[in-house]
Amino acid sequence: METLQVERAGGIVTVTFDRPEKRNAINQPMWDELLAVARAVASSADDRCVVLTGAGGAFCSGADLSDETRERPVHQLANMRRINSVVQAFHELPQPTIAKVTGVAAGVGMSLALGCDLVVASEDARFSEIFVKRGLSLDGGSSWLLPRLVGLHRAKELALFGDVISAQEALDIGVINRVVPADAIDALVDAWAARLAAGPPIAMAMTKRMLNRAFEQSFEQALDDEARCQTVNFSTQDTVESIAAFLQKRDPEYRGR
Repeated sequence: METLQVERAGGIVTVTFDRPEKRNAINQPMWDELLAVARAVASSADDRCVVLTGAGGAFCSGADLSDETRERPVHQLANMRRINSVVQAFHELPQPTIAKVTGVAAGVGMSLALGCDLVVASEDARFSEIFVKRGLSLDGGSSWLLPRLVGLHRAKELALFGDVISAQEALDIGVINRVVPADAIDALVDAWAARLAAGPPIAMAMTKRMLNRAFEQSFEQALDDEARCQTVNFSTQDTVESIAAFLQKRDPEYRGR
């Protein structure tokens, strides 16, 4: 691909933004390639976990505005719908996703990181909902994600000021899961990704979907969803294997069926 590195090993798909000279700012070809990757992963039984990261010491500095400002407003709306299709595709992936953040994650780069199921950052990472400083409003799903992660008032603080926050502050307010030294981030993400890739794909996909919908339904609806999903689980070979492995005191081998 022109703007991404995509590597597969042991059920783990590592997707690396690869425009280090632009701190991995996303241009139109990268949006197209991200959508192609998301669609391919979603339909693959062999892909069990996705790691999203950036090359050259940065995660993603946001959209490449040298591309965006050339668009006329009528074309910009079509462009935003294109971007939204990428964000939606990653949000709906049945596989668990991890953002491995080093350096800057700003604008839609921060949105893509927060849209992952888990976020691990190095101590030198920094985050910014920088949109307002460019005369823009939130996009990439941040208007939905931020209030759910940090609460409404803190979300407004992050969005209306657009300040840069450190990895430690991001951890303290609940934006990310872990902060580790730069020389330890690869080992932690590799370990987490391996654990997720070895897990039961059907059960994890349903768990992920239920959690993503948790703020949109009643307790009764959540219980109904749990009942349906558990019924599906008990009809799978993976659950039979898991129970057998538990009784035999061995590790289960999940096959996604």
